[in-house]
Amino acid sequence: MDSNSVPPAVRWAIVKWPDDAPRGAVSAFCAEHGISRQVFAKIRQRARAGGEMAAIAPRSRAPRSSPSRTGTDVIARALVVRAELAAAGLDHGPLSVADRIRRAGQAAPSRATLARAFTAAGVVVPEPRKKPRSALRRFVYPAPNCLWQIDAVDWSLADGSPAAIFQVTDDHSRMNLASLAARGETSTAAIEAVSLAMDRWGIPQRLLSDNGAALNPTRRGHTGKLVELLQAKGVEAITGRPGRPTTQGKNERGHQTLIKYLNARPPAATLDQLQALLDAFDDEYNHHRGHQAHRDRGMLTPWEAWQATTPADPPQPPVSEPLPVPPALPPAPSRNGYLPPEVTTVVGHAGRATAHHTEYHVGTKHTGQTVTITFTNQTVTIHTPDGTLLRRYARPEQGTQYAGPRTHPDPEPEQPTTMS
Repeated sequence: MDSNSVPPAVRWAIVKWPDDAPRGAVSAFCAEHGISRQVFAKIRQRARAGGEMAAIAPRSRAPRSSPSRTGTDVIARALVVRAELAAAGLDHGPLSVADRIRRAGQAAPSRATLARAFTAAGVVVPEPRKKPRSALRRFVYPAPNCLWQIDAVDWSLADGSPAAIFQVTDDHSRMNLASLAARGETSTAAIEAVSLAMDRWGIPQRLLSDNGAALNPTRRGHTGKLVELLQAKGVEAITGRPGRPTTQGKNERGHQTLIKYLNARPPAATLDQLQALLDAFDDEYNHHRGHQAHRDRGMLTPWEAWQATTPADPPQPPVSEPLPVPPALPPAPSRNGYLPPEVTTVVGHAGRATAHHTEYHVGTKHTGQTVTITFTNQTVTIHTPDGTLLRRYARPEQGTQYAGPRTHPDPEPEQPTTMS
């Protein structure tokens, strides 16, 4: 038993031990209480050096000096970085501060060390009820482009006129794929934001949104324009359950970071100015700010996380059925219905052959000869039974009584030819 393990009552007896105790009494006392004579002597020596009360309480086991203790200059630097991040409207918790220090090429204290230092400096107030639940397991899709999320947040310009900000985020990497300033939360603006993200980063397998009319009103009984665009590209449009915004928790958390950033700057007077702020925020968020979702991977930025994993393959768009070939137009209708496309008749004494209530000039030299008259949508051809072409005319309108060279010129030479 060492001196720190000796019970207070035994310590008190040792402190009060008489100097004239008989020989062998110390050995008997130590044997009775299970301590060594060295421990007995050490407690007596401590009482003579610091007083009786100093010998009763166990001594601290902490070393007199700690070479690994974080220096005051390191803590001072961390407080400065925290203040800079807060002034810029960026996250400035222990993880964010440590990441910014490391990216500056310096060694950073642990998260716990920074948390204690910030509390001791009075810049934060501990809130035990907000302590993260260590048993909570977050679900993350395994690769970029497996799932995107889209949501919009209301905003105001400098003159108080309303605006909306759309954000499209990749679930795996937390990349801000597109941020769009719009006049309001409309399907047109949503399509523009998603199309912009697709042009930059490819086509996702899924897109998650809430049930808003501008995003995905499927649960309301009808599809929206954004859903139709996604379906045409093979993207599965999914939504969270109504009244359960935690499904879009990653996007909601991203809105908080964006709002802090915008509030730290002068308000935008126009949509173009607001868009410029959004572009600057996306650059900072994606490329310069380690994301706490990747703290198990060394606080990667969203861009670094995107680069670390091959994106998912784009989905296959649905195969559209081939359009049916329209049937050929039937011949012009008569009183008795549709007329046959081919008529066999005899050339009359005036060199004319009649078909479909119209006389066609063939020539007097063919009087009494049997001919076949064939109709298409544009032409009328007259030929002998053996296939010799006699005449060809542009097809006359219904009700025409006579068609001849002067009224419907032959588009082909007049000399007879043999049809192949």
